Amino acid sequence: MNENFKSGFVTIIGRPNVGKSTLMNHLIGQKIAITSNKPQTTRKRIQTVYTDTERGQIVFVDTPGIHQAKNRLGEYMVTAAERTLGEVDLILWLVEPSNYIGAGEQHIIGQLKHAKTPVILVINKVDTVEREKVLSYIDTYRKVYEFAEIVPASALRGQNLDTLTDLIFQYLPCGPMLYDEDTVTDQPERAVVAEIIREKALHALEEEVPHGIAVYIDRMKERKGQKLTDIDATIVCERDSHKGIVIGKGGAMLKKIGTNARYEIEQLLDMKVNLKLWVKVQKDWRDSDTMLKNFGYNKKEL
Repeated sequence: MNENFKSGFVTIIGRPNVGKSTLMNHLIGQKIAITSNKPQTTRKRIQTVYTDTERGQIVFVDTPGIHQAKNRLGEYMVTAAERTLGEVDLILWLVEPSNYIGAGEQHIIGQLKHAKTPVILVINKVDTVEREKVLSYIDTYRKVYEFAEIVPASALRGQNLDTLTDLIFQYLPCGPMLYDEDTVTDQPERAVVAEIIREKALHALEEEVPHGIAVYIDRMKERKGQKLTDIDATIVCERDSHKGIVIGKGGAMLKKIGTNARYEIEQLLDMKVNLKLWVKVQKDWRDSDTMLKNFGYNKKEL
């Protein structure tokens, strides 16, 4: 191992929907975190690993968006995000390109001031604005906090991400590999599969339903001697009316979710998948500590 090898933890924070998961997926070159244009898509801390055998290993911690919590699931998500700030070697803060620093950003600045960890500001989505304006956005943010670096980028288009990776390595301490070089995430396969199904549901469903759904895997088993995995999964929603929307007319919506999810799960597992989906109603599960624990959102484990 070369003595300049670096390793460390980098958290990606920001308000909901600024592109954190898209950025992480791009940086590691593989899709692990689910993405959608609906806020609160990411609910847990997800660790993914980027290994460059020459330079080092970056463990990215993708966090839920920091927002004003409206229920216990919301509280869990904000705690998960804010707790990482003091535990990592570097913070990437993603913002949208704007001269306006709103209340959400002000709250994050307050949190960063307690953290004493170097912060790289990433002004994301610069492909959506005129280049001349980017300098004024940089200037606006430079006045409110002492950033280690400010990088304009586009996670979606992959713009300037090589520069960002170089800068991350500059700020990491020298140290050994933390994971095997072929490790890409700390998430068990079942968790990734459940998240893929949830993502496909988010893409397909109406605005009011997605926040209230969770997915759990009832059974996931590879058939002996065959390159085929049977998966039974349940989509949980909060209201009877939502159940009807998730199933759709003649089961059409559930079929669409299942078809889209199966394709991606087959890519992940590198084999054929027999996917069966059920829909259940659990009233107000986002405010029940027991239900939250059952779905893997346990505050005590943060």
